[in-house]
Amino acid sequence: MNISRFAKRLSLFALLITAPLAQAAQDQMIPSPPQLAAKSYVLLDAASGKVLVENNGDQRLPPASLTKLMTAYIATLEIRKGKIGEQDLVNVSEHAWRAGGAASGGSTMFLPLNSQVKVDDLLHGIIIQSGNDASIALAEYIAGSEDAFADMMNETAATLGMKNSHFMNATGLPDPEHYSSAHDMAILARAIINEDAAHYAIYSQKEFYWNNIKQGNRNLLLWRDKTVDGLKTGHTAEAGFCLVASAVREGARMITAVFGTANEQARAAETQKLLTYGFRFFESQTFYKKGEELTQATVWKGLTRQVKAGLTEDLTLTLPKGQIKQLKAAMTLNPQLQAPLKQGDVIGKVEVKLGDEVVHSADLVALEPVEEGGFFRRLWDSIRLFFYGMFN
Repeated sequence: MNISRFAKRLSLFALLITAPLAQAAQDQMIPSPPQLAAKSYVLLDAASGKVLVENNGDQRLPPASLTKLMTAYIATLEIRKGKIGEQDLVNVSEHAWRAGGAASGGSTMFLPLNSQVKVDDLLHGIIIQSGNDASIALAEYIAGSEDAFADMMNETAATLGMKNSHFMNATGLPDPEHYSSAHDMAILARAIINEDAAHYAIYSQKEFYWNNIKQGNRNLLLWRDKTVDGLKTGHTAEAGFCLVASAVREGARMITAVFGTANEQARAAETQKLLTYGFRFFESQTFYKKGEELTQATVWKGLTRQVKAGLTEDLTLTLPKGQIKQLKAAMTLNPQLQAPLKQGDVIGKVEVKLGDEVVHSADLVALEPVEEGGFFRRLWDSIRLFFYGMFN
């Protein structure tokens, strides 16, 4: 054989073999995350809730006005429950006026003492203007006092899984027992975004005009990055400059929480680094939606022979770009399901694998109840199950 031709064939064969391997390696390569000039930070994928980058993410730190994310979240919860209305008039107490008004020297909506202000205006004043007076007034209206509202804040934090947060007030004014973490604030931001799109739209507003005073949103990224649509800034001497932000690009949403930067410009710049890294190197995919029928399982001794199976939560995964297409999902069902079954009973499992590694698992549940069948159905199935057990 011609040696030159053989060498060319060998080179081509080597190229065909190594090219897919090189591509696979390239797909899985991901650079180290940026190191931010901040005390603590987290990058979280909104769809899956997965933390992609963190540094001291669970460290308990003063959250300053990031506290008002919880204040606003509870207010919108109360609105959705019908316990308060957006057009309700709220009295501005002396406590709200003195502790949070213009004379206090902090962020304020400039509410006059004993004036009455609509809940909707207060909500805008909290989110856009970071008004301490608006936060206290709304807290008192919801719970009767700011102390009682702080109890609501802590109960809500526990419900959301915010394990490193404790609130003493509605504003974020310094208190030794008032703290949160970057991870917890990212969790709270995800709840705000996912649960109430209508009120979340307020966080993208660049300014609010009230009582002949126009104030701008302090989130500089709203002006610098058109993909950013929220959330909230915070600053005290102890906390430094903090920012919780979120952006959407090509249908994917990222959430960042950055604590303790040096100044207003730094918190925006450091946050931008995290967002750029997340969108550049990660991708998400929803494999199954909650409540969607994925398969049917056989039921013994029931009025029906089959039950619909699905998930209680969306199955969404976030991985380095290139790995999503390599995932494979498989379902296993309990082979001896017996009636009665309640809606939500666990009847199997879904596993998602990357090669041989299980990267995620979730329970399959009954999407509908199945009642017991009649006497003869139960008797016949008992006999069948006896022989099924003998030969399996």
